[in-house]
Amino acid sequence: MTIREDVKKKLKEAMKKKDIALISTLRLVIASIKDKDIIAKGKGNNIGINDEEIISLLQTMIKQRKSSIDIYLEGKRDDLAKKEENEIEIISNFLPKQLSNEEINIIIDATISLCGASSMKDMGLVIKLIKNEYNGKMDFGNVSKIIKNKLSDS
Repeated sequence: MTIREDVKKKLKEAMKKKDIALISTLRLVIASIKDKDIIAKGKGNNIGINDEEIISLLQTMIKQRKSSIDIYLEGKRDDLAKKEENEIEIISNFLPKQLSNEEINIIIDATISLCGASSMKDMGLVIKLIKNEYNGKMDFGNVSKIIKNKLSDS
């Protein structure tokens, strides 16, 4: 089952249960996917975006919500921050299982030794290799910080 099909199935279930928060979040996800489909079709892709592109879209949606949470907490709007946290939780359910920090460190160390990275100028290569293999399974903001630390210590 594709992510697109899974989201639609969960929306139907949420509508039967009358779960308003879940319905609105899933509708946002579907609308975002449709927006990307329209852009893709304009570029000649008649099928629309694939699961890999949907994963990237979902990660972007999560980053946007994390940014909103920070703003809401600064403005003492805990109610809105909680709503964003709930949306992050719902959206995260459609992403592949995230790797643990320990697994991420092992992957980074293996990739660094595999490509012979020794300085900060090799950081882009390391990230590219990891992204090709593990896109959607880890937060690359966190990954880049870890790589930066490891390569600057070398």
